[in-house]
Formats: sequence, C-alpha cells, structure tokens
Amino acid sequence: MVHPLGRTSMGRQRIEIRRIDNKERRQVTFTKRRGGLFKKASELALLTGASVAVVVFSPAKHVYAFGHPSVDAVLRSYASVPGEAAAVAPVPVHGGSGGEDVDLLGLRLAADDTGAQVAAEHARMRDVAARIVQAKAGRRFWWEADVDALGEAELLEFFTALKKLRDNFGGKANALFAPQPPPLPLQQKQRTRR
Repeated sequence: MVHPLGRTSMGRQRIEIRRIDNKERRQVTFTKRRGGLFKKASELALLTGASVAVVVFSPAKHVYAFGHPSVDAVLRSYASVPGEAAAVAPVPVHGGSGGEDVDLLGLRLAADDTGAQVAAEHARMRDVAARIVQAKAGRRFWWEADVDALGEAELLEFFTALKKLRDNFGGKANALFAPQPPPLPLQQKQRTRR
C-alpha cells in the first residue's frame, strides 16, 4: 500500500529496549551500535571539550575502547593507577570502529613521534618565514636571497633564474660594448638621407 505522501516505508521507528536472545542478531546489533556509541562520544568531546572514555566489552569477549584525549589519560585523571612507574605492557584492544586488534601503546608512541615531527616542522616553517620577512626587509633584489634558507627544489629554481639573468645581462652588455662602426662624415650623412 502506498502512503498518501508518497512514502513507501515506515522510516525509522523506536524499538523496544530489551535483551536480544538470538546470539547472531545480538552480535550484529552490537557491531552496528558500537560505531554509533563511539561517534556520539566523539561528538560530545569535540562540542563540549569534555574528556570522554568509553570501554565496551562485546558478547564475544572483545574489548573496544574510545577516549578523548585518550582512554588512559581520562582514566588516570580520575583514579590513580598502581605501579604506574612500571613499564606499561601493550594490551590488545579492538579498534573503535574496526574489527582488527590494535596495539594501543604502539599507536600512542607512533602518535607522539608524529606529533613531535609535526611540531618540529612547524617550528622550521616559522623560522624560514621569519628569515624571508627579514630578508625582504633588508634587501631590494630577489637575487640577494639567503641561499642557506632555500630547500633543494627552491635552490634549483633559484640557480635557473640566476643563469637566465646572467645570460640576459651578458647579451645586453655585449650589445652595448660591441665595437661600433666609425661615424660617417657630415657630407656623407646628408647624401644618404636623400
């Protein structure tokens, strides 16, 4: 039967919250809703700046975790961890939205390393930008650029531009300083004009 407004389905309906007895359906429902739960936790953290940690244990006895800034940081802020000074062993935890195992400690170390590299690159870019501004303030011509501040690709481009400048300058200088024929006597000039 076609709905008078043209809808063919009943759309999203509220479902009764109760335990799902069928094990396969329960696993499928868990998998579908886990992503939504983590998405809501992420939105809550981003919109409000709250520290959020969600740890979920599946019916198949797998652990799934999401945290902002991290699960460990949130948990440490509320409870002291005994033996925290000891080495932290990696715990296999399933990723927030995927199904593969993730070494959280390895990921955290990789993220810290990447963050340090990004910070170093930002510092280098700020330094180069400051040197460019300083160079522009003290110099009037592009060929007076600080060669030490240029990267490999920029050096190649700079070298090509300098060669072109040299060739153009050489051609103009040769034209100016080329031997000129002696001036014609005054009578010959008048005859040639007629």
